[in-house]
Amino acid sequence: MPIFKSDSKIADENEEHTNPHSRIQTSKGQITLELLPEAAPKTVDNFLRLINDKFYDGLTFHRHVPNFVIQGGCPKGDGTGGPGWKIPGEFKQRRLRKKMPKHELGVLAMARSGNPHSAGSQFYICLDSAPHLDGQYTSFGRVIEGIEVVNELRNGDKIEHVSLLSVAESSIITMENK
Repeated sequence: MPIFKSDSKIADENEEHTNPHSRIQTSKGQITLELLPEAAPKTVDNFLRLINDKFYDGLTFHRHVPNFVIQGGCPKGDGTGGPGWKIPGEFKQRRLRKKMPKHELGVLAMARSGNPHSAGSQFYICLDSAPHLDGQYTSFGRVIEGIEVVNELRNGDKIEHVSLLSVAESSIITMENK
């Protein structure tokens, strides 16, 4: 059962729809993300599952390419590991691809190998515009607070804890950013 659906802890059918939000506490500070289940439902569900399982807690960012991306989510710390499963590349579905945010500063997307259906746990956050990635990778969220932290991250910086924010916390952040 998808975590973000109305029958979960995240939202109730009687509440106004709020996209799920998560917070990454890093060794450099915290980053708040808005996740976009309408653009990539299976990817968001997978990300939330990994958060609930505390998969990301204690991992590091293993790849930093200036003016391009910062990448984390590899349990081996070298870009070769994953959770033990793969998810479909939702960017291959035209109806979803149209809803995905363009690769620009602060966009969250899944890393993968050459196989379009090889993503598992590794994610990246864009440090600049990267339009050549649009339609090639599943983008499923964006930084809404803490972009200055994202810009400070480097190889080896720690992902201390990733949490899912409550509906109330998400609503407050959404209202503050309007």
